Amino acid sequence: MSGGVDSSVAALILQRNGFGIEGAYIKNWTNEENIFGDCPWEQDIADARAVANALNIPFRIVNLMREYRARVVDYLLKGYRDGITPNPDVMCNREMKFGVFLELALAGGFDAVATGHYARRVQRTDGTWDILEGVDKGKDQSYFLALLQQYQIAAARFPVGGFQKHEVRELASESRLITAKKKDSQGICFIGQVKMINFLRAFLPDQPGRIITREGKIVGEHSGIHLYTLGQRRGLKVPSNTLNEAYVVVEKRTATNELVVAFDRSDTEGLYARRCRIGNLSFTNRSFAGIAEISAKPRYRAKAAAVRFERSGETTAELEFGALQRALTPGQICAFYDGETLLGGGIFEEIW
Repeated sequence: MSGGVDSSVAALILQRNGFGIEGAYIKNWTNEENIFGDCPWEQDIADARAVANALNIPFRIVNLMREYRARVVDYLLKGYRDGITPNPDVMCNREMKFGVFLELALAGGFDAVATGHYARRVQRTDGTWDILEGVDKGKDQSYFLALLQQYQIAAARFPVGGFQKHEVRELASESRLITAKKKDSQGICFIGQVKMINFLRAFLPDQPGRIITREGKIVGEHSGIHLYTLGQRRGLKVPSNTLNEAYVVVEKRTATNELVVAFDRSDTEGLYARRCRIGNLSFTNRSFAGIAEISAKPRYRAKAAAVRFERSGETTAELEFGALQRALTPGQICAFYDGETLLGGGIFEEIW
């Protein structure tokens, strides 16, 4: 129970369905030094506890800060330090919620871990489990579950996945839960409302360098290439051209600490591409070894696009999209689908 409305209603639904449940808040981070300003974890705990009290279920706080630092935060900082753009939310699910926390739950005598994810879980005739997109396509979070494996899915529950968001809030209101009108968190998975750029600046010092064009023209100065991502146009402080075209990031050169920019056009080198190599392959159910025609989401909120999948190694594959894709980004997660069914995913390694 994160202190939000989705996990609150997940607990409510399970209780109404007759399951014996216990609420748990995973404590991943604190902000005693106040380096990020207002950090909502204390309020989140209070809200989660209030919901548990309203449902008359036990509630506990599980301290996993050490494990989080090792499995998620260090991964995040190393990625940005190396010039790529990692996804902490996906790792949070694989390594923590359905990793360390699930192991603790099973060892403690529980049968499963339920969360407020907008995704569905269905059983095949052979007894295995698939993850499907949530019914509410605007809130679907199956993308963030792309690196889960079968044993994790078997012990996962997603009670709100069959509901629209407005229905979830209505259920919370009807039951007079304190989180019914609470806004959704838009920050980092383990710190709440804190913006990524502020978090990075607390641990990775600014390293100013040149912003240049492909032709080598200096057009500005950046604060550190780890603070920018491919396709980004905001925050560059580089003026548009006479056609009112804006510069966007098309390359990050870690060796020279240079940020390369160009105009956002379909033929812009480094910005639009069809092919890529995926690493860290993971499959939710059955893997496929050769060539397959599937769909892929190169980022959260992206529409699934047709791709040709070709296995190139034990943990690698090459993808060829049917249409040009904008800002495929090393370090980000690519999720694989067959219709509504999540097949798995991997991490972008190289784009061309």
